Amino acid sequence: MLHVIKQITAGMLFAILCTAGAALAENGASAYPNGRINVIIPSGAGGTTDVLARIIGKALSAAWGVPVVVVDEPGAGGIIGASHAVKTKPDGQTLLMVPSAFGVTSAIRTDLPYDPLRDFGGVALVANAPSLLAVSPSLSVHSVKELIAYAQSRKEPITFASPGVGSTAQLHGALFAKQAGFKVLHVPYHSTPAGVTAVVAGRVDYVFAQGTNVLPLAKEGKLVILASDAPARPWFLPNKPTIRELGYPGVDGDWFGILVPAKTSPDIRAKLSAEIARILQMPEIKDRFRKLGVEPAYQDPKQFDAMLHDYVGRIHKLADQIGLKPM
Repeated sequence: MLHVIKQITAGMLFAILCTAGAALAENGASAYPNGRINVIIPSGAGGTTDVLARIIGKALSAAWGVPVVVVDEPGAGGIIGASHAVKTKPDGQTLLMVPSAFGVTSAIRTDLPYDPLRDFGGVALVANAPSLLAVSPSLSVHSVKELIAYAQSRKEPITFASPGVGSTAQLHGALFAKQAGFKVLHVPYHSTPAGVTAVVAGRVDYVFAQGTNVLPLAKEGKLVILASDAPARPWFLPNKPTIRELGYPGVDGDWFGILVPAKTSPDIRAKLSAEIARILQMPEIKDRFRKLGVEPAYQDPKQFDAMLHDYVGRIHKLADQIGLKPM
C-alpha cells in the first residue's frame, strides 16, 4: 500500500510541476514585452534594413505601448551587430533585424564568433525586395547588354560597389560578372548608401542595391537602373528586365527578417511574430513598404528558421562555384 501511495504521490508531483511549468511559460508570454525593446541593425543607418526596422518598430510601439528603439551597429559585414545581439538576455527585449546578407556571411565565413543557425531563432520574415542593378549616367550605359559590352571592351576589370565583404550586394555583383563573362573588382564600403553614392559620383561602375537607396536617385536622374535581380519584373519597374530573363539567373533578390537569441521562449517568439504579421497586413505599412520598392512577406518562426537554413546551404554552394570568399 505504501508503495502505491508513493507512486501516486510521484505522479501527482510530476503533474503539478508540468502544470506549473506551463503556467510560467504562459505568464512569461503574457507579461511580454516588459519595457523597452531594442532592435539591433547590423548595418549602417539609412539602408533598407534600418528603414524597415523603424517602420515596424513604430507600429509595434504604438500597439504595445512600449518604446521600440532601433540601434545601428554596423561593421565587419554585420558581424559586430550580430555578435552583440547573440549575447543579450533571451527575453525578447532585444531583436536582431537582418538582411539576406546575414545568410551570405553565414555561408562564406567559418570564423564567426557565433553559430548563425544554432545561436539564433527566427521570429519572422518581414519582406522581400528586388536588388536593382544601377550605374551612373556618366557611364553612358543604358542597358545590361551595353554594360557587358563596356566591361568586355576594357583591359582592366570594371568595378562594383557593395556595403562590405559578405554582403548580398557583393554576391549579386560578383555572380553577375561571372555569368556575363567579364572581369570585375569589388569595392567595399561601410554601408549601402555610401556605395550607391560612389556610383553616382562615377568612382565605381555599378552597384546592386534595393529601391530604398536607388529609386529616389533614379527619379532625380542621378542613377540609371538597368535591371533587377528578381524572379519577375517588380510592379514598380515593369519596363526594366530582370537579369534572369536576360540569361543571368542571379539569386532572386533580397529578404529581411527578425531573429532573437536561440534560447528565447517559443511563446515569446510566437507572440512577437503574430504581432508582426498583423502589422504587415496594415494598409499603411504595405503602402510605405511598396514606396520603398519592398514587398511585405511574412513567415512564422518555424518557416523562417527553415528558409534560413536552406538559404545558407544554397549560398554556400554558390559561393564555392564563383569563388566568393570572405577576404
